Amino acid sequence: MPCEEILKAVFPFLEGADLAKCMVVSKQWRDIAQDDYFWKCLCAKRWPSICKRPQPPTVTFHHLFRTFYKRQHRRPLLPPRMSLNDLEFYVDIWSDESLIFSEVVPGPTLQNGFWIPPPGVCDALRFHLEGPEYKMILPVEPRFTIPLSHSVTVSVLVVRKDSNKVACLIDKSVFDYIDRTAYRALAFDYLDFSPSYPFVSEIRAWISLLFLDNGSNEGVIDVFGIELDFCDAANSEKEVLWLLDMLDWK
Repeated sequence: MPCEEILKAVFPFLEGADLAKCMVVSKQWRDIAQDDYFWKCLCAKRWPSICKRPQPPTVTFHHLFRTFYKRQHRRPLLPPRMSLNDLEFYVDIWSDESLIFSEVVPGPTLQNGFWIPPPGVCDALRFHLEGPEYKMILPVEPRFTIPLSHSVTVSVLVVRKDSNKVACLIDKSVFDYIDRTAYRALAFDYLDFSPSYPFVSEIRAWISLLFLDNGSNEGVIDVFGIELDFCDAANSEKEVLWLLDMLDWK
């Protein structure tokens, strides 16, 4: 079988990226691969309805495929308009309506990687803390204990020092899930975004109480740290700052 006939038999089975590569092998391959029939087959697989038009498109199927099947490269984020130095976090925790923790936390205190867990941390929690995911962690000193039978709630506000505006991250959410294998108690709340971003929603702020194994008393948890993250949408300091910038600041 002549080479040209072999190529015409094989090309219809190729994906678009592979067919495009064939066009740079030689002049003969390019001339064959440019046949719009092959590109119509590719368009029919990706957008079947486009081939049902009573009138053919004004451009070639090769052009259609090349235009609309471009891989979308993720654009790099611009520098955020604020930094952690511009922020303060107000963290309040209640146990059965009694305030047990209340701190004003400067933004830089929560920067990722500035803290080493204390001795006695379980392997699962240490693996989580040392993982690549971006997380903001506040060491708790002195540590405090919470009876497991209590209802524990948390609120977190954030203040922009440059404008003195306030946004709510978490509003009296309950730590209703305790992961005893990783020694974390978790709560979350949905972020409120500015009306300027009407299509941004359903993104959560997560907060975790990090605790040690209290072998002497299984009915309480011994809290040594607090973790805040926005893993639904942000996994770097820059992404977190852009996310916070979009909040409904009052």
